[in-house]
Amino acid sequence: MSTNDVPSPPPPAGHRKPGSARRVALIGVAAGVIAAVGVAAFVLPAGANGWFSSASSSSSAAPSAGPASSSSAAAPVGSTAASPSAAAPKTVGGCARAVGAAPVTKVTQVSVGAGVKGYGGEGDTDPLPMAIAATPGGGSWLAWLGADGKVHLGKLGCDDKLAGTPTSFTGIDLQDVQADATGGVLLVTRKGDCKTGPLCGGESSPCNTMWMVRFDNSGHQVWERQVTNLTGSRGGYDDGARFVWWYQHHGRLASDGSNYAAYFGVAITVQNGSCVDIHEGDRMQVVSKSGSLLGGHGSFEVGCSHAWTSRIVWDPRAKKFTMVCATDNNCRMAQPNPYRTVAAGTCDGTLFGGDLVLAKSSGYWTAWSQGGSVRLSRFSGSSAASRTIKTSASSAHPHLVSYGAGKMLLAWGSGSSMRAQAYDAGTGATVGKQLTIAVKDHNYQAFKAYADGSVAYPAAGSTSTSIKIARVMLS
Repeated sequence: MSTNDVPSPPPPAGHRKPGSARRVALIGVAAGVIAAVGVAAFVLPAGANGWFSSASSSSSAAPSAGPASSSSAAAPVGSTAASPSAAAPKTVGGCARAVGAAPVTKVTQVSVGAGVKGYGGEGDTDPLPMAIAATPGGGSWLAWLGADGKVHLGKLGCDDKLAGTPTSFTGIDLQDVQADATGGVLLVTRKGDCKTGPLCGGESSPCNTMWMVRFDNSGHQVWERQVTNLTGSRGGYDDGARFVWWYQHHGRLASDGSNYAAYFGVAITVQNGSCVDIHEGDRMQVVSKSGSLLGGHGSFEVGCSHAWTSRIVWDPRAKKFTMVCATDNNCRMAQPNPYRTVAAGTCDGTLFGGDLVLAKSSGYWTAWSQGGSVRLSRFSGSSAASRTIKTSASSAHPHLVSYGAGKMLLAWGSGSSMRAQAYDAGTGATVGKQLTIAVKDHNYQAFKAYADGSVAYPAAGSTSTSIKIARVMLS
């Protein structure tokens, strides 16, 4: 948001999370004043298309005993359970997880031995408590934001229990974690410096940085690389800075098998006479396996303007990273850099992007919501969605993940639990019945897909020092 942006009336109470509205910085309306408004105040006038103004706009085998104890319980979900059989169930993958006649969820509580950052308000500016990544062998890396202000990392075995001793990293916020055969990458936010560049109006705010941190199979750091651009001589309030301010900045990782891409919300500093304006958009940067920042690969300085829920996936068929944002630039789901509409929304302050997955054969599906109603839209290449399905889910914050061969799983919060429905990744038709996942939803945390077809989700534990892993087994 900048001094050039024209605010609209705030949206109704309850947008994004109960009793909360999207916060947006208005730094030029008057010196020394900063406003917090709903996402409707982000809205650019019809036809705006620029970002700078409203006018121009290791394989884990069975785990060894770790320092923490875990308990797990498996239960069939949905209206019917798999029938008992004398024959042994089919299994898949390195972890030999069972394949049943109907989906089954298994919830495992893992004690991590120290305080975990709670869910809090779950707003798009609040810290993300936890994230999970699938290893090629079927185990996991679990990352969480500790009450001590550090980002922690632990390895989970095939049974989703902690194996070994967790490690920790410098970070004031966790964004995502991804894994490969030799370790993985964390995406974290760290403290930065605004320096002294004069704002055209408003008050000082933290100017933080975004980093990729490479770790090995022991959970220890190999390298780190900043994907914002602050330096010793360039602070957040200097012209050309790209940094993390107080508003929406959540990000996601994707990998092409060698390089890692980070896609996240970013603050954009632009000279305006003798002072600077701060705008908001998103940014995608790619880092090599050795830690070098790379050009190309679809990376960009700024993509969507006033972007939130930035989502990314690697498409091995098209050999490219594909991204989708929710934006109030014409209030839509869009592909960035340049803008290409995926699905048209409305400017009522309730537009939210879920997740992005590969469609069967070619193209993509993205989940999104408007007015609490969840949609699934399929699109290909640079074209708008060829099909949009209005699902039966009622939620402001949907999740979507690839699930087994040719399927995807849509999930959403429902009271103190979650509900989920499988869909055909080609036609968008429902597959089977809805199921219950007995963990608490978080607006911004993600399900992750595993090579054996199962999916997993990290959730708040029953104590302040534990995390629940909810796994939906393949059927």
